[in-house]
Amino acid sequence: MALAVTPTRPARPSLTKNQRRGFLAAWGGLTLDGMDSFIYALVLVPALRVLLPHSGTAATPGAIGYYGGLLFAVFLAGWGFSFIWGPVGDHFGRVPTLALTIVCYSLFTFLGAVATNVWMLGAFRLLAGVGIGGEWTLGSTFIAEELPDDRRVMAAGINNSGFYLGLFFAALVNYAVGSRFGWRAVFAVGGVPILLAAFILFGVSETSRWTSRVKAPGRKRGLGRPLLMLFSGEYRVRTWLNMAYLQVSIIGLWAGAVYAPTAVVQLATRAGLGAEAGSRLASWGAMVLAAGSILGCLVAPMLAQRFGRRAALACYFALMILSILAAFGWAFYLHGNALPWFIASLFPLGVGGGSFSVYTLWLPEQYHTECRATAFGFITSVGRFGGAAVTWLVGAGVAHFQSLGIPVALTSLAFVIGLILVPFGEETRGKPLPG
Repeated sequence: MALAVTPTRPARPSLTKNQRRGFLAAWGGLTLDGMDSFIYALVLVPALRVLLPHSGTAATPGAIGYYGGLLFAVFLAGWGFSFIWGPVGDHFGRVPTLALTIVCYSLFTFLGAVATNVWMLGAFRLLAGVGIGGEWTLGSTFIAEELPDDRRVMAAGINNSGFYLGLFFAALVNYAVGSRFGWRAVFAVGGVPILLAAFILFGVSETSRWTSRVKAPGRKRGLGRPLLMLFSGEYRVRTWLNMAYLQVSIIGLWAGAVYAPTAVVQLATRAGLGAEAGSRLASWGAMVLAAGSILGCLVAPMLAQRFGRRAALACYFALMILSILAAFGWAFYLHGNALPWFIASLFPLGVGGGSFSVYTLWLPEQYHTECRATAFGFITSVGRFGGAAVTWLVGAGVAHFQSLGIPVALTSLAFVIGLILVPFGEETRGKPLPG
């Protein structure tokens, strides 16, 4: 009697040392990137209470809301200028450029600790934003090019979860350091990521795809050439659409979710709690938001693989509409103690932030090696200028309404526009990474 032989799937080869180190470097850089990004959101109120009087302005709730929005806008403008790292990475390589972006954002986050007025802090946040946007670009490009096709999609989701794990770390720093030693100490801790740059420079090698493709004999090179390619006949439509999608997500994250800690502080004050208790609750709220975002990032590759990139993005856009309205349009205005309901509503809001994982795996699949980093950097960065404008409008709305809720709730309208545009995007599920 013949025995049936059950076929077994061949084991996938292990990742090489450079693939493992490169992924850890990209993930670690993005984790610390996220920490430095959200540090300001957590210390906004105590920092402006100190710096506004030194800048000739009374630290009223309206002024804190207005200048808080203005500094968010300045930070996003810096992130907008981070598109310069894309051409640098396409020309000089992914690894050295990645290290430089980390040096940039960690140095200028650290310098926030010595700011003596609002304008000095704004300048440091502008320059920190330039570095923070560049890290996501170079780390994501490295992962897309260095990891094998059967690993890179899930790796993109795991990598992007690092940004929100950084939010968790920022909350821990604020909880353990900020509540005891003040907001300046929180900014000082933000300088720690500079240590990672040395590991990247000396421990990670350049991707073979970039080395063989971009350094090939006779290939035309130039810092401006990759940018021009984005608006060639082959890429023009998808570039504009991708920019629109990122604009929508940026509005939701920076004009919406980043105001969550400030909203928690205001609700704590309304409930009769002290400043220290409000700061600790803001940290807990940020942790809830981070936990939801990490889950959203890990689920994104599964959705993208099963249903396609466009359908996955549409799911996140729909969730953001519901969660922003629930948090800022409903829970924020509840009578009595609204804190438990508002903090609970931050979890689905965080899950919706997982949309950025879709971009991490989707954008590299749409462009060739010669312009991949430029495309990622330009598309994910230029939209920050629009995000900066909307963030400023939210701050102005806060000053006008003397309330966070209505202005932030209105940002959900951006996701309605995003849902309309999603079906026109370039579907790449099942296609290999372009050469």
